[in-house]
Amino acid sequence: MQILYVENHGVFARIVTEKFLAAHELVVVPTLSGARAALARTLFDAILVDFDLDDGTGFELIVELRAAGNKIPIVAVSAKKTLNRLLVAAGATTAVSKLEFSKIGGVLDGLSGQTHEYLQ
Repeated sequence: MQILYVENHGVFARIVTEKFLAAHELVVVPTLSGARAALARTLFDAILVDFDLDDGTGFELIVELRAAGNKIPIVAVSAKKTLNRLLVAAGATTAVSKLEFSKIGGVLDGLSGQTHEYLQ
């Protein structure tokens, strides 16, 4: 899968990329502006998004994508359950806590079988 991973903790992103996401093609960005730029130039199969980012929140990105009609699968990946619930309420497809990130492979496998409609 081609995945956009919106995560501002570089060390965490590097570790989980190597350990749990090595089978996928990833673009990792720490900001909303980086996510917007990546989405403008690449068609991704899924987005992983944290809540707290360097220039805003993942909530903002999800609301923006859903308001534009973009139906790309989005996985909320905050360490805090309350923040993951907010991201799902904003329109994320599902959530995986950073504390249970070993489950991300199964979640992504479940998403890869779905048909998705994208708007550029």
